[in-house]
Amino acid sequence: MNDPDVDPQQHLRRQHDLLTARIDKLQKMAAAVENAMEARRMNVRLTPEEKFEVFGDFDPDDHAAEVEERWGHTDAYKESVRRTAAYTKEDWKRLTTELDAVHGKMADLLAQGVPADSAAPMDVAEEHRQFICGAYYDCAYEMHSCLGEMYVSDERFTATYEAIRPGLAVYLRDAILANAARHQ
Repeated sequence: MNDPDVDPQQHLRRQHDLLTARIDKLQKMAAAVENAMEARRMNVRLTPEEKFEVFGDFDPDDHAAEVEERWGHTDAYKESVRRTAAYTKEDWKRLTTELDAVHGKMADLLAQGVPADSAAPMDVAEEHRQFICGAYYDCAYEMHSCLGEMYVSDERFTATYEAIRPGLAVYLRDAILANAARHQ
């Protein structure tokens, strides 16, 4: 800055530009580290953008503490955490598509007026149980029945199923219970 051939204002602008670029780079690095920390904490190795792409407005992180508190001591929870820790964005998209198809089949049967305790809805309930077994943990019929009851008793699950088709939460639960009964 003591050089008479250098414009002090220009020199300060250059220093400002360099510092601003460095700050921007450090902020991006910090954001990347924060994203990685969040993904690891959830055992979901997705960025927030990928989570939104896969799960939409549902954020698994919003329920992680409750899930761990309610089921963290169970073998099913531990197995689910172990399996899902390795899932990629493509895995989650595939699983979401598969589950949407099962829900769609059940909603179609409800729309057709097929009784929940008849063969077709029970078969779809079995597909639902097998989906859980393949994606998350071994879901015995008794556990599947408990899930069916939760779909009706927990308003958050009920709202999810009702958004697909009104009456679906109760219909799915009834088909799950009928399926479990036929396997006893």
